[in-house]
Amino acid sequence: MIPDTLHGALLLSLIDFVLSIAIICAIGILLALFPLLNKLGAADEAKMREGGH
Repeated sequence: MIPDTLHGALLLSLIDFVLSIAIICAIGILLALFPLLNKLGAADEAKMREGGH
C-alpha cells in the first residue's frame, strides 16, 4: 500500500511516469509496424486490371 504522504505522492508520480513511457513506446512500435503490414498486403495491380481475384 502506498502511504498518503509526500513520499507516496512521489512514488505514484514515478510509477505514472514509467507507465506513460511504456505506453508511448508500445504505440511507437505499433506505428512502426504499419509499413511492414503494408508490404505484406501489397496488391498486384496488373492482376487487378485483368480482373483476376
